[in-house]
Amino acid sequence: MASLRLLFSSLLFTIFCLQLLFLSPTLSTSRRVLHNHVTDQNEAGFRVALTHVDSGKNMTKFERLQLGVKRGNLRLERLINNMMASLSVESSSQVTSPVHAGNGEFLMNLAIGTPPETYSAIMDTGSDLIWTQCKPCTKCFDAPTPVFDPKKSSSFSKVSCSNSLCKALPTSDCGSDGCEYLYSYGDYSSTQGILATETFMFGKVSVPSVGFGCGEDNEGSGFNQGAGLVGLGRGPLSLVSQLKKSTFSYCLTSINDDTSSGNPSSTLVMGSLESQIANDSVFTTPLIKNPSQPSFYYLSLQGISVGNVDLPIKKSTFAINSDGTGGVIIDSGTTITYLEESAFNMVKKEFVSQTNLNVDNSGSTGLDLCFELPSDDGSGEMSIEIPKLVFHFDGASLDLPGENYMIGDTNAGVACLAMGGSSGISIFGNIQQQNMMVVHDLEKETLSFIPTKCDQL
Repeated sequence: MASLRLLFSSLLFTIFCLQLLFLSPTLSTSRRVLHNHVTDQNEAGFRVALTHVDSGKNMTKFERLQLGVKRGNLRLERLINNMMASLSVESSSQVTSPVHAGNGEFLMNLAIGTPPETYSAIMDTGSDLIWTQCKPCTKCFDAPTPVFDPKKSSSFSKVSCSNSLCKALPTSDCGSDGCEYLYSYGDYSSTQGILATETFMFGKVSVPSVGFGCGEDNEGSGFNQGAGLVGLGRGPLSLVSQLKKSTFSYCLTSINDDTSSGNPSSTLVMGSLESQIANDSVFTTPLIKNPSQPSFYYLSLQGISVGNVDLPIKKSTFAINSDGTGGVIIDSGTTITYLEESAFNMVKKEFVSQTNLNVDNSGSTGLDLCFELPSDDGSGEMSIEIPKLVFHFDGASLDLPGENYMIGDTNAGVACLAMGGSSGISIFGNIQQQNMMVVHDLEKETLSFIPTKCDQL
């Protein structure tokens, strides 16, 4: 079965004033104080400061979230439908790539070809194929970098139909150009072209003969913020597998950052991670394999707490079912977190009970639970109290900071839970992973969360 990648369709929304979310257990709304204050982990709730900033620059955090929600819903639907339907390069050096926030996804920088041509691509742990747009392009989307021209690269080589990478494709055909592929994603976007090998450059490290898709027909929305996609799943086509790295990590900067003064970046690291794990606050949980979906990174989620309430969720709720459905995956390409419907309803009910705000029933945001904000006092700042949210994984209880699950817009007058319900698989999305180093150790079969100021790495 094809691994899926969430590529979100755009929700056109009038650009209002930028706002920022900050956390504090105090009443202070000072940005400096809020950033430097140490949170008392024993408290049952947080204060979230919503700061009004001058308009006319870039999208607000809330508007970025809205861009991702519809594409996330499509990805989730497609993933569930596909599940039901389904009932090599060696490099000793560490490979790194800058990563920065896009509109609901995160992008990584690299270069391909000889001479190398730079481009940015969506970083996706929920799929395998590496690809970029290629000439001649029968259907290509507007991208910030030029369409790759194989004729200008001396290291470009088409992959034969007998090649193991060709055989690993979910959909392929043997044509006059060799191995031809079609690769589809969660919102019914797709890329189609020929499979080839090229020299890829990550920073100063050059890696020859990386298998990738040279996409000549690329359809669907969501791709135009990058020139392609880099799959980091478990399958043989992914960058992780082709580099033969047993460990990799990434650190996602906050989508709250003001991009008008530059887009803060962090780093994807492929290889040894000892220097990255020099931190006492490491939360480690086992990675689980699902034979029916071998490309995904599954986690064992055993429970959820809202405030001081442990929700009465059955242990079987997040388990992988005998037919391969269900379970919980972690995915850098999905914006918000999706929980199995019964569990999400419990989270939603408890948030309503513990949040002293009126529920917004307009449905205008595309999110399942939003609250009406109190009137702005004219200062451009306000503070609301929200309950703490803790995910109890096997061996690790992850106490999320408020900005990793509650997002608001002072102009729209709402604050929303960055989560939704699912009728099947659950997904731990990238908003919940902000400002954490996420370490995949495929030798030990563990995943670690390390609270980190990602923009300072």
